[in-house]
Amino acid sequence: MKTNFRIVGLPLAQFEPLFSLDDNELAQKGARRLVVNAKPGFPCRISLQDADIGERVILVPFMHHDVESPYRASGPVFVRETAKEVELTPGEIPDVVAGRVMSVRAYNDQGLMVNAAVTPGKELESQIEKFFGDAKISYLHLHNAGAGCYSCRVERA
Repeated sequence: MKTNFRIVGLPLAQFEPLFSLDDNELAQKGARRLVVNAKPGFPCRISLQDADIGERVILVPFMHHDVESPYRASGPVFVRETAKEVELTPGEIPDVVAGRVMSVRAYNDQGLMVNAAVTPGKELESQIEKFFGDAKISYLHLHNAGAGCYSCRVERA
């Protein structure tokens, strides 16, 4: 029997205030506005899609694992200025993840990492099911294995 899971992007509301800032105001927040010059290469963490060439994105520091544990973590993420929130169906794996090698990090309900694996995106479903077969695992984080950037969260559906 397969484990039901859902991949979740970041909430648009958290980033919307950045879109109206000028470049100096963004810099004060440690962020940068960029024009996409390659596809793939600028994966939006809200829409869970690669931005199109010519599109504007904001590269911003983000606390992706805001927990009271040694695994508290932050890093840079891209968000498209035209992003729309995505709601994937249970078991759906978006191309932005399926087309990359991913680091899968498994956490318990106390925010402690209890397992991890590096997996080609096309094999993610079986890795997610394997990890969620362990009752100690509450949620997963996916990171792009090469650059190490946070990609998205995986929850039990």
